Amino acid sequence: MTESQSTAEQPAAAADDSLGGRLRAERDRRGLTLRELARRLEVSPSLVSQIETGKTQPSVRTLYAIVSELGVSFDDLFAPPGSAERRAAPSQPSGSEGAQPSAAYGRVQRAGDRAVIDLGSGVRWERLTTWNDRDLEFLYAIYEAGGSSSPDGSLMRHQGREFGTVITGELGVKVGFEDYVLGPGDSIAFDSSIPHRLHNDGGEVATAIWIVLGRYHPAQPPDQ
Repeated sequence: MTESQSTAEQPAAAADDSLGGRLRAERDRRGLTLRELARRLEVSPSLVSQIETGKTQPSVRTLYAIVSELGVSFDDLFAPPGSAERRAAPSQPSGSEGAQPSAAYGRVQRAGDRAVIDLGSGVRWERLTTWNDRDLEFLYAIYEAGGSSSPDGSLMRHQGREFGTVITGELGVKVGFEDYVLGPGDSIAFDSSIPHRLHNDGGEVATAIWIVLGRYHPAQPPDQ
């Protein structure tokens, strides 16, 4: 057997299913170099490289910037590249004609089967739907003690509206110039275009149910 034959018969390398691997695949799919993406994000190429190779996890703020630049949703990152879910994920607005997502993927998301993203700064997201819905992010959010969506003194903003309710622990939420501390059962709603930050300054894990509506198709808020 020749060397070329041996090489040709080797199985293809398995796709990298890590968060960094999925981000790298999306960047490659758009023909962006690592340095070009870093330039657009105004971060160092080293940081992008470390995220893509799994040496560091992005903060919520950094991940928002990356997915916005790449034009993908967070839901896209929960599903492995090339999977049936990625190819067939519903993208039509609510109420449009066609099969309902639940018919294809099931209505019930079992707790032990949730798709997960582990982020830097002590944050973990677990998706609460069985399908990829670009109009809605429905998440079980976990903030470790000291965890935050962005570094202290740094806020983030994006399109859409957010709704959250705390299940356990205490979660600090800064919206604009206002600071709130939410305990179990407390809830909050705000326009995501207002600079904001979520943080857990307590000594125990905080968990919450979090919804982001209209990040890609901005929903109009109700009349004031």
